[in-house]
Amino acid sequence: MVILLGILAGGGWWGWKAISSSADPTCVAQKLPNNRLVPKQVVLNVYNGGARAGSAGRVAEALKKRGFNINKISNEPKGDKVDVVSLRGASANAPEMLLIAGQLNQKAVMVADGRTDHTVDLVIGAGFGSVKLKGSPSVSVPAGTEVCLPVIRTPQPIPSGQNPN
Repeated sequence: MVILLGILAGGGWWGWKAISSSADPTCVAQKLPNNRLVPKQVVLNVYNGGARAGSAGRVAEALKKRGFNINKISNEPKGDKVDVVSLRGASANAPEMLLIAGQLNQKAVMVADGRTDHTVDLVIGAGFGSVKLKGSPSVSVPAGTEVCLPVIRTPQPIPSGQNPN
């Protein structure tokens, strides 16, 4: 019985170590070429927080065409409603937040939630109009500053004949 308990404890320890040590980094600190953050370096979630059905998809498509990496398009996960538009991210003055704010026709409410992965949530409400015809192509960061950029994961194709679930 003692030997079996030892094996069980050892297996539990090994499993815990395997899970905790294999966690992928959520962002990578790096210096930006020309001290500019560009859309292809930003991961964005677009949520409908009270706008007409399909609005989040249309906004996400417009921002994807500008080079942003769209992660999720959905209704606001917590069910929160916004009047016009809100941006949530690591900090209110984070370069990724400022770059996305530069795409919008209306002033966004900036919400700093301290997230460590540096993705941004764009939540659009009933009063949201549209994105600018020509948004900011980049934002500057101080010379020599390291910016934590989200890890961009590209979906892997599912081999023919295999069930994805």
